[in-house]
Amino acid sequence: MDALRGIGALCVLIFHYSTRFHELFPQAAHVPFSFPGGNYRVLLFFTISGFAIFFTLDRIGSVADFVVNRFARLYPAYLVAMLLTLGIEYLAQATQLLVGPVAILANFTMLQGFAFLPEVDGAYWTLTVEIAFYFCMIAIWKFAGVKRLEPVLAGWLLVRWLYWVWPDMPERIIMLLVLRYTPFFVIGMLAYRVWRGQRSLKQQAPYAALALLSIGTMETWDVTIVGCVLLAAFVALIHGHLRFLALRPLVWLGGISYSFYLIHQHVGFVVMLECAKAGYSPWIGFAVAFLVALTLGTAINRVVERPAGEAILTWWKRRRDARRASSAPVVSEG
Repeated sequence: MDALRGIGALCVLIFHYSTRFHELFPQAAHVPFSFPGGNYRVLLFFTISGFAIFFTLDRIGSVADFVVNRFARLYPAYLVAMLLTLGIEYLAQATQLLVGPVAILANFTMLQGFAFLPEVDGAYWTLTVEIAFYFCMIAIWKFAGVKRLEPVLAGWLLVRWLYWVWPDMPERIIMLLVLRYTPFFVIGMLAYRVWRGQRSLKQQAPYAALALLSIGTMETWDVTIVGCVLLAAFVALIHGHLRFLALRPLVWLGGISYSFYLIHQHVGFVVMLECAKAGYSPWIGFAVAFLVALTLGTAINRVVERPAGEAILTWWKRRRDARRASSAPVVSEG
């Protein structure tokens, strides 16, 4: 799983540093190649999220447990990466990358996408999708349960077709129900259930076919191919056929992929712009930006993401246990 995250993070970086950088700064020297398929790798991240969400859902006892767990996982690294990105943009006077003060304040909440405000770093748009997915999953966990999950997922995919036949559906409904990316999350969830021995491949096949049908009827042919590849990849993953990908560099990159993803784009753009101004080859700018992103991503992961997340979860566990102890009935002797 970490190796897949590492591959996804690497592909997104290459896409941003080649294709996206040239789109935003056509006047700057850039590497002489394009990597237009980079956006497909975000669909890999969504499929991984569908698989990994159960690592949280399977061990929580309340909605509050879930909220604290997700906050601990996402927010500390996000806050530090956002502040670093802002600081570097202001120091470099990268005006094309800067957003206004209202948008900056909204970014502190991580909810800027739901208010249709720009992100401090364009890569943060996926966090809006992830947060909406968390909202949907905790609602399913609370009100329907996950023991009979598949019929709920089928219903979710059917609602997605409603979005297809109702093109004027309000954007916030589309966002909150993750209707643009539902099938990719579903593929990950179906795979997890097989991996845990809760369902068989034969039982999941109709729901997987429904997910692919949803993609095929509503997306372009290339995204449909990506959906088929992701389904095949996760079937191979749960059967242990992707162990050859578990190379140490990919596993390591996967381990820091969240912090790396948060810091790589705009900071990398600034580095490449400064290298171009100094007259260096775009290949040098590309390599230096990559190294800076790796260094900062590793530092945020080791100094902030892991220790802060663990500290928040430890605090929450103590607080929760103390509340349970104080509310437990006192048994009197005699």
